[in-house]
Amino acid sequence: MTAHPALHQRRRPPNAEELANIPWLALLSPIEQDRAIADLQVGDALPSDYVCRVGRPVTYWFGVVSGLLKMSSDNAQGQTMTFTGVPPGGWFGEGTALKRESYRYNIQALRKSVVAGIPVDTFHWLLDHSIGFNRFVMNQLNERLAQFIAAREIDRMHNPDVQVARSLAALFNPVLYPGVGELLRITQQELAYLVGLSRQRVNEALNTLQSQGTIRVEYGGLRVLNLAALRSSVLAQP
Repeated sequence: MTAHPALHQRRRPPNAEELANIPWLALLSPIEQDRAIADLQVGDALPSDYVCRVGRPVTYWFGVVSGLLKMSSDNAQGQTMTFTGVPPGGWFGEGTALKRESYRYNIQALRKSVVAGIPVDTFHWLLDHSIGFNRFVMNQLNERLAQFIAAREIDRMHNPDVQVARSLAALFNPVLYPGVGELLRITQQELAYLVGLSRQRVNEALNTLQSQGTIRVEYGGLRVLNLAALRSSVLAQP
């Protein structure tokens, strides 16, 4: 079997359609856009490709143009803990990029995905020059903090239905993942990987949510019918 080159060796300039799917570009001035676009790179990630690995120094700030990634870490016993999924429109790692630290988590492709990135030096240049970019990053940090606090609270409930609902609510977050919209392209097996449950148990939870009129299971994905109800059902569960 021929080995594929590493993801960073498959970098290329983004095309016009890919640039249109990067949400923060429109917030920049023409000069700032020119600088960002000149430095932007994209890579075509294959399933199981690593975008970031624990202990590696940060070199890029990354985002998902298309596809689906997962954020996870391994504990001392070698077990994998998945924190969240990263669907289209999601940019991640700004905290690590701000501090120029090494990654404390792994980011891995669950399916074929297009991943974009700007060098960490360009990330800091935009912070120094662009008010719009600063607001975008600040909103990202604020929204992600709220997301992880909610996830921590719900994890303590040990309720599989709540875990599935929480994961879906997070993936439909319009601030963090503006590329998702109302239809999330995800399989039940992929959702099972993100939640840490069996596909059969995830299927049961999805059927419950569908019977409540919160979501609709469609071919190749899940459509949210009432995001507010999905979020409130997550928080209201005992």
